[in-house]
Amino acid sequence: MVAAAHSLPALAANEYFRDFTITSPGQALDIFDLEKTAKDHVPPAHWASLIGGTEGDQTVLANRQGFTRFRVKPRRLVDTSKLDMSVTLFGRTWPTPIIIDPVSRLKAFHPDGEVAVAAAAKKRDHLQIYATLATSSIDEVLAARQEPVWCQLYPTADWAITQGLVKKQEAAGCPVLVVTIDNPSTFGRITAARGKQNDTRTCTDCHSPEPGGPYMRLPMFDGLDTTKLTATTTNKLTWDLIPRLRDLTTMKIILKGVMSGSDATLALEHKVDGIIVSDHGGRSEESGLSTIEVLPEVVRAVGGRMPILIDSGFRRGSDIFKALALGATAVCVGRPYVWGLAAFGEAGVDRALEILTEEFKSAMISFGAPNVASIDRSFLFESSL
Repeated sequence: MVAAAHSLPALAANEYFRDFTITSPGQALDIFDLEKTAKDHVPPAHWASLIGGTEGDQTVLANRQGFTRFRVKPRRLVDTSKLDMSVTLFGRTWPTPIIIDPVSRLKAFHPDGEVAVAAAAKKRDHLQIYATLATSSIDEVLAARQEPVWCQLYPTADWAITQGLVKKQEAAGCPVLVVTIDNPSTFGRITAARGKQNDTRTCTDCHSPEPGGPYMRLPMFDGLDTTKLTATTTNKLTWDLIPRLRDLTTMKIILKGVMSGSDATLALEHKVDGIIVSDHGGRSEESGLSTIEVLPEVVRAVGGRMPILIDSGFRRGSDIFKALALGATAVCVGRPYVWGLAAFGEAGVDRALEILTEEFKSAMISFGAPNVASIDRSFLFESSL
């Protein structure tokens, strides 16, 4: 019987040699070498929270499998000797389209947390998005990054807290507010729950049972009354949130979590400044739909009227190439740099970013794209799954 055209081998050739653990960042040949080492450094509960999704983790898997739907048709005899990987967002030009996504509580993976990430971002000049639930203060991050960062906002059900967070971020010089709308509930995170069951530590420092305790220990909530705050997620949000935020701040507003052309159209109608196609890495829904699959629909709806970023499932330079070919402006990565952080601290983050950058560079050269502007849909062959 002949296998379907889109079938993949059960095990890629190089996987047969992944039976050792690396001991230095330079030994990592791809992102998955860092993942393997990171697992040995992180407590079970923290690891499960990082890698898990919702229910059967099918959306986490879909975010990886979705890339197999799109294949690249290389161009030949194209001069790529003067490669230009740069992209421009809101007037600032970045050397690559790789952006550091916000990930909560990074000190759960390494003592240097967000500061180590900021230092690595500075070294390679990557745009960094600071998480609402960061464990390092924004002042510490800015000192390490030495440039303003974008700030994520979890719009809680408590408007007073939301106001306080926005004002703090604006006061820190954040030019862009990344409003996370793809995480209305944390119900069904079975992998994370199993990780807790298998973790014998007593964790009262960060997971205090007192009202608002988990947030009192996070820098962004300093000075805010969190006693009634039980979660930063809420299912009370509507599109009325956008004008309320507009009245509150002069920062540009990006919506993180758009997963349909219809919502992209509504985002345009509400005059947001950009969107991130995201399903929270598969952590908050079991839709079974990957972000890369929905990207073309969103691109059509937006019609070039605002920048479109995307995250969830990006592990290879070729993944980034495919997203840009489908119309994304830039790509945000989360778990890969956290694996680097957990494995080797700042040096691991640096290696993760280096790997992704070099792989994307290689993709541009081998596929025949001299600059990001030349990467378009004509490079892709779409197969049915």
